Amino acid sequence: MIRGHVPAPPAPADHGDTRSVVLRLYTVVIDAADPRGLARWWAEALGWQILHDGAEEVVVAKDDDSYPALIFVPVGEPKIVKNRVHLDLAPDDRDREVSRLEAMGARRVDVGQGPQSTWVVLADPEGNEFCVLSSRDGGL
Repeated sequence: MIRGHVPAPPAPADHGDTRSVVLRLYTVVIDAADPRGLARWWAEALGWQILHDGAEEVVVAKDDDSYPALIFVPVGEPKIVKNRVHLDLAPDDRDREVSRLEAMGARRVDVGQGPQSTWVVLADPEGNEFCVLSSRDGGL
């Protein structure tokens, strides 16, 4: 991984307790058949930018000082089963964002969420599931 292209996390706060573990989520790495294409899709979906576009990885983040970043890396095998980890996105207007993402090529998927769910499960162009949560009420 080319770490120089990912924003450095800020120094951890001093909580006065040296026994506590202080970790920060730094990046989320996503395997992709087409890292550049998928990175462009996610950059547009999130309103972020591509910070690095290399042969081994493509880095997407809000800006140079933001984290976590998304890193897309090439893999030879296709995605076959449901993701074990997925992203939850918190929109101001869920229905508007779902429509926008579907227009960009996302598709609705059923992972057993049921008809009463307050979130919508979508898959990106390579089939990676993610959730669009209910509209924000100012609490997020």
